[in-house]
Amino acid sequence: MAHCVVEAAEAILDQEFPVLDKGFVRLVDYLGGDERVVQAARVSYGAGTKGYREDAGLIDYLLRNQHTSPFEQVMLTFHVKLPVFVARQWIRHRTARLNEVSGRYSVLKDDFYLPAPEDIALQSQDNKQGRGEALDAGAAEAVREALSAEQRRAYTAYTGLIGQGIARELARINLPLSLYTEWYWQIDLHNLFHFLELRLDAHAQKEIRLYAQALLDISRKVAPRCCESFERHLLGGVSFSGEELAELRRRLGSADTGNLALTGKAALTGKALERFEEKLLSGRQI
Repeated sequence: MAHCVVEAAEAILDQEFPVLDKGFVRLVDYLGGDERVVQAARVSYGAGTKGYREDAGLIDYLLRNQHTSPFEQVMLTFHVKLPVFVARQWIRHRTARLNEVSGRYSVLKDDFYLPAPEDIALQSQDNKQGRGEALDAGAAEAVREALSAEQRRAYTAYTGLIGQGIARELARINLPLSLYTEWYWQIDLHNLFHFLELRLDAHAQKEIRLYAQALLDISRKVAPRCCESFERHLLGGVSFSGEELAELRRRLGSADTGNLALTGKAALTGKALERFEEKLLSGRQI
């Protein structure tokens, strides 16, 4: 099979999908789509030997059984504008190639992220890395004004140092995490799905979840059947430990309670039980 052209993907090339107040994601380029995954899995077959339903079934089979290499044949390249604090979470996924704008070579733009009033909240009492109760409108606006004032002060100091001829690599060091940066990010479909599975989870910070949703929306244009299978089997599913599976069997009234019966371990209690209950009720949504 020659180069795969996906019309829906061609239609959105270089189109900006807005995220947050000033950010965006856009598809710069892609290599392959659903057909490439199918071709890679059926390397000994010629094109056109299977129908749409059979191809979709094969993609489902591959994803369910973690046969990941065919998905690695599809590559997507994105141009992303995002706040630095989101970028620092994003960069934890080390399975992509990227090139970021450099403050050593360029004067950075006066672009800062300011959260919407409804997104400003107190520290959660039961989640050390998350938000809890939202502030009322007046208190939220006061926080926004404080953040904005600090951003203006920091950028004024930055441009003042640049004006004095101070090296750009030094002038930038006091700029805050709310500053927007940009990069080109290239990743294969298998590793993109892993990124999305983690970053669309309800426990991920809202800002990076919004970027993940934009990535998924774009990826649906490139490989719709693959994305449909991903959403059904990975994004919409959970995995259970041996003890959790035994607890599930117990609740379903199964005579075979698996690992617990064999090991003599007690039923789930405490935090383990809480995590299990959370899985049963889990849903990944923005």
